[in-house]
Amino acid sequence: MTLSSPELVCVECRGEGLCRLHSLYTQLAMSKNSLVLTLIPAVFVVIWSTGWVVVLFVMPHADPLTFLSVRFSCAFVVVGLFALLSGAPIPRDIQFIWRAILSGVFIHGLYLSCVWWAIWQGVPSGISAIVSALQPLMTAVAAPYLLGERLSPIRICGIVLGFIGIVVALLPQLLSLTPSNVVGVAGPIVVNILGMAALTGGTFYQKRALPTGDLRVIAALQFVGACLVTVPMALMIEPMHIEWSLEPFLALLWNIFGISVGGIALLLFLIRRGEVSRAATLIYMVPATAAVEIFIMKGILLTPIQLTGMIITVTGVALASRK
Repeated sequence: MTLSSPELVCVECRGEGLCRLHSLYTQLAMSKNSLVLTLIPAVFVVIWSTGWVVVLFVMPHADPLTFLSVRFSCAFVVVGLFALLSGAPIPRDIQFIWRAILSGVFIHGLYLSCVWWAIWQGVPSGISAIVSALQPLMTAVAAPYLLGERLSPIRICGIVLGFIGIVVALLPQLLSLTPSNVVGVAGPIVVNILGMAALTGGTFYQKRALPTGDLRVIAALQFVGACLVTVPMALMIEPMHIEWSLEPFLALLWNIFGISVGGIALLLFLIRRGEVSRAATLIYMVPATAAVEIFIMKGILLTPIQLTGMIITVTGVALASRK
């Protein structure tokens, strides 16, 4: 009698109907699956938010695009070998391969290149995490037109409230703008926002162009697309410096196995399983989680006005996530 063989249990009941033991096993299986599915979004948020913490450990030792190039190359090897050894089908459809690579250009390459470069140019990591909450707003605006998803009025109010929270958090930077420093201050923030637009576009493209296919294969090909962005850019604008020591090495390991493998696998699962706009609202939880992690790991606190903006944003996600 096994959990995966309900028919066998019924046979053992000898036609007497669904036995109590079989019913109990079925309920346990459903409860277990429900618990796992409930925990996946929370695990994703924790893993995803560490990206803004890890960057602080990498900054003193490496150029951003160079480090990302190494990270994506290693992630391709790891995920590719896993897909091969675990029996994933080798893709033969050229269109499928191209679509997977193109989605990686947006979801990995452009998104992280913009975010990491902006942080290197002076955008505080905690502020960058708050800016990441722009993605649900972009998603909410585009979802009805691109995917036909409907957003209830209360969810729209939540997304707008989240946007207001982001503006509040950015007020110190916005108020410091002068004609002489507008490029130096606003430029990196704009690039950070463009990164979120790239992630949003990649999420929509992933949903529409890759509704089926082995996620192991898709993930591996996406890292190829990421390298097509970061490697040429690193060659053009960076000296490609990496100072290897324990700190950047451990950061690289977590970037590969924790974020690029674990986090992206959960993101792809969430995109395929649910509505794109509802999956995007998870990003709203990243700023608060990242702020806690940054304080624990680096002792860096947000200012009162930034904390106020973060609280408004988190309140927005509570509304935006309601059915």
